[in-house]
Amino acid sequence: MKRLSAIILAAALLLSFASCSSQQDTKSESADKAAKQTAETNRETIYQVALLQSITQGYYDGIIKVSELKEHGDIGIGTFEGVNGEMIVLDGTVYQALGDGSVQVAADDETVPFSNVTFFDSDVKEDIGNIKDINALKDALTKTVEKNGKNMFAFVKLSGEFSKMNVRSEIKQEKPYKSLDKALATDQREFNYDNVKGTVVALYCPDYMGGLNTPGWHFHFISDDKKKGGHILELAFDSAQVEYDITPEFDMCLTDNEDFQKMELSKDVSSAIKKVETNDD
Repeated sequence: MKRLSAIILAAALLLSFASCSSQQDTKSESADKAAKQTAETNRETIYQVALLQSITQGYYDGIIKVSELKEHGDIGIGTFEGVNGEMIVLDGTVYQALGDGSVQVAADDETVPFSNVTFFDSDVKEDIGNIKDINALKDALTKTVEKNGKNMFAFVKLSGEFSKMNVRSEIKQEKPYKSLDKALATDQREFNYDNVKGTVVALYCPDYMGGLNTPGWHFHFISDDKKKGGHILELAFDSAQVEYDITPEFDMCLTDNEDFQKMELSKDVSSAIKKVETNDD
């Protein structure tokens, strides 16, 4: 299955497509070498597999393997084939928070239908506190992002002890796939933790990304003992240390799979995305 890549320079919103498959690529050896060198040295790119819009509409087939995803970043979020749990990438390890509440290190041959990763380089550090809910966290983080370029991307690592942590994951789906909101209506599982130490991995996308991802914030969590994790629905904490990686470039990997190509990806699914992101009806 061939995969396609698109690079968007955030400042100029430029989009171009080329192959992102090392196994099925037909480019020359010299071009392959140049592409590999670029992937190895360019740490200022958000690498995205497919679209949040495609997974929201029910495209859950894996596009790349975990082993390949790790070549593009050491921090990130996403999910796995069949939406088999939530993905948290931290310090180069890909964790899989499963629907039964357990967390495991994802196998290299596990495949990925949607993800965002980058190589984390701390550009800004700060301490924040007195966060009573997830909206207060969004407001605090957004203030810092806006000071450093609201039209850039940002990955955030937020570490501390959380007085409240409400996360969700989901049971793996089988074909024929339902849309994500319908799948979560029956197969989402929520887990509540008090006074748990860990790390929030967060992605900020600018407003203009509405056709490709969720504008604003997307939060995942992994505990320090790597036994708890998932997509964050709610949280609270007294104090935490935050690091921001402000990133100017965007690279998207797509697939020429027939089912994917039949999808109407310009369809407005914003209400469905809001529902699956926040648990709101």
